[in-house]
Amino acid sequence: MSTTTPLSGLAPHLSDRVLAELTDVLGGAHVLTSRTARFSRARVPAPFPVHRWSQRVPDLVVLPGTADEVAEVVRIANAYRVPLVPRDGGTGLTDGAVPMRRGIVVDVKRLDAVTEIDTDNRTCTVGAGVSMLKLNEVLGPYGLIYPDDPASYPCSLVGGRIGTSGWSLVGSRYGHTRDLVLSFDIVLPTGRLIRVGDGGGRKVSKSSSGYQLKHLFMGHQGTLGIATEATLKLFPKPEAEFSPFWAFADYDDAHRCVRELAQAGVATFAGAVLFDEWKVDYLRRDDEAYIPQPKDVRALVCAVAYGNEDEVRAGAKRLMRVARDAGARYLGDEISQGDWAARHDRYATPLHGRTRSGQVAPMSWHCEDAAINHTELPAVRREWHAIVDRLRERYDVFDDWGMFCYTSASTGVDYLTEIDIGIWEQRLDDETWAAWVDAKREIAAVALRHGGSISACHGSCREGEVDLVPLELGGGYDVMLDIKRTLDPNNVMNPGKYGLDRAYPAESEGEGTS
Repeated sequence: MSTTTPLSGLAPHLSDRVLAELTDVLGGAHVLTSRTARFSRARVPAPFPVHRWSQRVPDLVVLPGTADEVAEVVRIANAYRVPLVPRDGGTGLTDGAVPMRRGIVVDVKRLDAVTEIDTDNRTCTVGAGVSMLKLNEVLGPYGLIYPDDPASYPCSLVGGRIGTSGWSLVGSRYGHTRDLVLSFDIVLPTGRLIRVGDGGGRKVSKSSSGYQLKHLFMGHQGTLGIATEATLKLFPKPEAEFSPFWAFADYDDAHRCVRELAQAGVATFAGAVLFDEWKVDYLRRDDEAYIPQPKDVRALVCAVAYGNEDEVRAGAKRLMRVARDAGARYLGDEISQGDWAARHDRYATPLHGRTRSGQVAPMSWHCEDAAINHTELPAVRREWHAIVDRLRERYDVFDDWGMFCYTSASTGVDYLTEIDIGIWEQRLDDETWAAWVDAKREIAAVALRHGGSISACHGSCREGEVDLVPLELGGGYDVMLDIKRTLDPNNVMNPGKYGLDRAYPAESEGEGTS
């Protein structure tokens, strides 16, 4: 087996040597060089500059089956200075798994073993290639769940959740990835395998010994290593669920209602989400609409509660009373239960939108997300829609699919705030892509001006928003550069992300930060 072209940056004889060493470690069947294997692992679901796709294709793909094999792959890549990009489910929305410098993509899907289910301590230990859906199928007979619940639940993998520090739809009840992962094994950029957690054994959730390294290696977007195995918290499978939808004639009333639901003190409360009028209009006018509503409906609010039947019944009464006092109209059991049950479907559903001229066009879905305090939501909403409106006026390839805001915790302090934008991907060119990047930069700047974070869950390593990461983090960004340079001295691990090439002045001279 041989590649048709040398590995990027290597002479042909070195490329042959790298390929031979990888094949010795993994076997020929798990070192892939075909065009199909490489191109299919070179993008993510978010709108992508298709006209530049060939610039972001890896030279080869490897599929290790053990942590030791991962470590050997990383050791080889480090020795030959070959870029290395971990790829889990590939569901990320900011190019975290896209190989900006070609090189080797490490696909972890073979690391899919469930090695332990500890029903007494309510933990499980699993490979990084296990999906949320498959894991909960295995846990079902034990009466347990792993409640990390992203929109990409059916295809999102444990390793990717660690790499992005993922956000869960039911995080207000159970916590998010950072809360649910107790510890994990990670291969560092030099090939060293370590375990990080909150201290002590794999199943310890709180320790005051040393630095809390677990959080350092969460959300790094593959720039500091490759997770191979994790130990996770488990919870009893809920006996009951309550998932009401309410309609509002006024956005301000709906905005106030979401805060009051979050602060109602209901122990089984798992989250609440607010859809604004742009989102309601999108759901109303297109075939993807699950909640068709009359024109006088200007906002929608959904909540969900999980727990034992007695608690959920009592909490439901309180939530219904809070919503009624806020001016809500309950939409009924059928819509409420059906739409919440379909919460994962839209992630993988083919979508379309309307151009400025009204033409129905095939569009890919993209969302810009931020963490925004409740008091700032109305102002951020106005400014974000104005940015997208200006973009739509200039180009017929963009559509505003509305905004939603989702509680991040039971107190309602800050909210995952997203604006969904349809992009006619096949019509992108250098001009429209540059306009999109500028819009992303503006959206990120608005979040920072209002005291928020550029991203609450997806990360901020794509063109546009990544430029403002140093502004958000201040002096902490310099510490990021120091950590990257120390752990990855040869800049082989997912180079080009988060602007971390600045840690290597000789290499970054003349390079972009995307």
